[in-house]
Parts: sequence; structure tokens; C-alpha cells
Amino acid sequence: MTATIHDVARAAGVGIGTVSRVINNSPSVKAGTRAKVEVAIRQLQYKPNPIARSMISKRTGSIGVLVPFFTRPFFMEVLRGIETALAQLGKDLILYNVETDAQRDRYFTEVPMHRKVDGLVILSLTPDDEIAQGMRDMNMPVVLLDAYSPCLTSFVVDNVDGAYQAVSCLIEKGHKHIGFINGIIEGQFKFNQANDRLIGMHRAFGEAGLQFEPELALTTEWDRQGGKKAALQLLTRGVRPTAIFAASDVQAVGVLEAVRSLGITVPRDLSVIGYDGIELSELLELSTVQQPMHKMGTLGVDKLIELIKNPLLPAELFRLKPTLVERSTTAAPPVC
Repeated sequence: MTATIHDVARAAGVGIGTVSRVINNSPSVKAGTRAKVEVAIRQLQYKPNPIARSMISKRTGSIGVLVPFFTRPFFMEVLRGIETALAQLGKDLILYNVETDAQRDRYFTEVPMHRKVDGLVILSLTPDDEIAQGMRDMNMPVVLLDAYSPCLTSFVVDNVDGAYQAVSCLIEKGHKHIGFINGIIEGQFKFNQANDRLIGMHRAFGEAGLQFEPELALTTEWDRQGGKKAALQLLTRGVRPTAIFAASDVQAVGVLEAVRSLGITVPRDLSVIGYDGIELSELLELSTVQQPMHKMGTLGVDKLIELIKNPLLPAELFRLKPTLVERSTTAAPPVC
């Protein structure tokens, strides 16, 4: 017969309220009493009913994750970090995939209100200040990853520095005509990463005393097809770049497809650097700017658990550093 909380209380000589407080790690229970209850739980092999426990503790044991277009490699890598951390904690993950502005806004308001999760990780989506403050007012612990709000704890990667590292690497190798394939801002999702990477490129050019060539900078979708289309445009014009920096690895894969169709050899005729450091970049020996994606996911969960335990903690901003990884797609420019 399955033991109940009443059986544990009788065996330990305490009330069921005390047993409940022990189960939910309440600091108000004396050490001696806690020890007696824990012994009774082990002897009776008592397992708390998760539904009853959530009603007592007002906790669900679940963490919500809001993410746009979660099948993209960057988001999948961050999600792996989140899932790893939650699995170690015995927490469930509830995924909310966002594909439209309306869906994003609905999740921003409904998820904190319905309390189906104990906390919320929001990936690459930025709530405006009013919505962010509303989340705090509803006591919903929230952590932003790859996004920033002054009202919420946020983890961001220094994309300006990442782009600066990539372009500086190309300049140091002797490249002067460098193409840039950036990503578009999708809907109202406020992907500031694209702007930051453009700023980093300008900084590298400025420090090297080189003139930025606007005609060599194109904006396209954050996918392989977009990268291929932009590369074909850049490589079939009068002044052809000797190197291309793509704002994502997936776009860089499209660049490699384009050069293959044009009979251009990488890196002899053209150097290519991507951004993100997804697994595919390693398989293709693609030079890239490695983002700490998995680490961002685990750190975000760790901080969210802190906020769940203490919702009054102030909002913090954490900056993570990207790292340039040189592989076989970068070299000195061809000698004319």
C-alpha cells in the first residue's frame, strides 16, 4: 500500500503541515524535526503527489521557454543548454514557439497570467518596458537570452566585438575589399544583433584606416538561400570582394554554395567567415565567430532558478564574449 503524507506525519510524530514544509524545503523547520521527517520518508518510501505538492508550494515544476523559429540552428544550440540544465534540476520544459508578432504579444501577457510555469526564459525577443514591468508586477521570474530589457535580467553576447574580431582578422590578412552579408530585422522582433554586427565591421574598418564600401554590404534573410543569393550578387559585380563576412553560419553556408557554382576556390580566391559557431561550421571547416550558445542556456536557467527562489532580486545584465575560430576558409587575398 502506498504511504501517504498522513503516514509520514504519524511516523515522525509531527503534523502534516510540518511534513509539507520539509518536502518544500521551508527554512522554518528545526534541524532535528527535519531529520525525523526525512527518516520517516525514507523508511516509508513516500513519494509526494506532484499535483498536491504544486498546490501547496504554488510551484508547477515547469519552466517556459519563448523562442522564435526554434528550428534554426542558433536557437537549437541555446535550447540544448537550457534543456541540459533543466534535466539536471528535474524540471520540465514547456516550449512556446513564436512565429508572428501577434503570437509573441499573446504569450508575453498570457503565460505570466496563467501561471502554468514557475519561470520564463525568453530567447531573442525583447518585451517593451511596459510589458516587462507587467511581468515583474505579476511576480513572474523572467530571464532574457540574446535580448535586453532594463526591467529584466538579461544575457547578451557582445556582437559588436564579435564582428570586429572577424573583420579585423580579414584585414590583418591583407583584405581590403570585404563583403558583408547581414540579416534582416524580422517583423517587430527587434533583432539588434544585425545592427551590432554592422557597427563592429565599421569599427574594424575605421581602426585600420580603410574606407567602408556600402555596395559590398547586403541584407538578406537569416538562411542558406539568403546567403547564396547575396553572395551571387557580390561575386558577379565589377569590383569583386576578396573576402565575405556573413552575419550567421547558415548564411555563410549559402556563400560556399554560391562560390562552388561560380567555380571560385575557397580560400585561394575568396575567404569566408561566418558567425555563431553552430555544429555545421565545424563539419565544413568554416571560420566563424563562436557564440557561447550552450553556456548562455545553462547560465540563463541558473539565474532563473535564483529568481524563482527570490523574486525580489534586481534585474542584472550579463555580457558574454564571442571567440573567433579560424579554420580552412580564411587566407590572404589572391595576388593580382
